[in-house]
Amino acid sequence: MYFDTCGMTIFFMPKIELLTHINAPIEKVFDLSRSIDLHILSTKQTGEQAIAGCTNGLIGLGETVTWRARHFGIWQNLTSKITEYSYPNFFADEMVSGAFKSFRHGHHFTEKDGYTLMQDVFAFESPLGVLGKLFNWLILKRHMTKLLVERNKVIKRAAENA
Repeated sequence: MYFDTCGMTIFFMPKIELLTHINAPIEKVFDLSRSIDLHILSTKQTGEQAIAGCTNGLIGLGETVTWRARHFGIWQNLTSKITEYSYPNFFADEMVSGAFKSFRHGHHFTEKDGYTLMQDVFAFESPLGVLGKLFNWLILKRHMTKLLVERNKVIKRAAENA
């Protein structure tokens, strides 16, 4: 998305928002969402592994994890940190270092009528100026959406079938 102001084109940071209904208690969904082990299961297609920081179990406030994965044929490392945490309703992780210029992934949880509504808000930006902005919109947003949808399917399956 962009708009033109006085002849200047302004690009917005891409944002992915997903809602997932899960028939499980909020605490269970919250914990599965911060499980390093379940995240690894949900990213089999990229060969993702936790290689530093919190490498298994549940990640918490102030903790970091460094992921190694293959995206677009290139092995990459990315370190993120849990920067906000309010059990069992919200946590956010933000990139500390990696291929993105920046990203912030907010995880929101609300319990309603016996199910949990999980909302992801993932905002990101690529480096490389205008080329990065084009890459965001043409390729990366679709790629990241696919990864997040798969991750949410794995969380939903684990929460509802346990």
